[in-house]
Amino acid sequence: MSAPIDLQATFIPNDGEFFRVKLALEIAIDEVVNEPGCISYELTEATDEKLVLTEQWASEEDLEKHSKGIAVQDLNESLSALLAEPVKVERL
Repeated sequence: MSAPIDLQATFIPNDGEFFRVKLALEIAIDEVVNEPGCISYELTEATDEKLVLTEQWASEEDLEKHSKGIAVQDLNESLSALLAEPVKVERL
């Protein structure tokens, strides 16, 4: 069995868009936590300047399915005009 995959995604909202970005993330979290292989998917930091989402996945396959899933597509669409820069995703 492989070790879980840990990720951190950082979102930088446009000025005045913090609450809309946070709401979009909260909606996505409600959907993603039920995806197969999702061990954890939670907002771990939220300031006016950035929001940080920490993720843990059971396998590369589960992460791959998630990254192509409807919840991510919907989130990307919701955030398309709300972010000051592209989402930064890092493996931990």
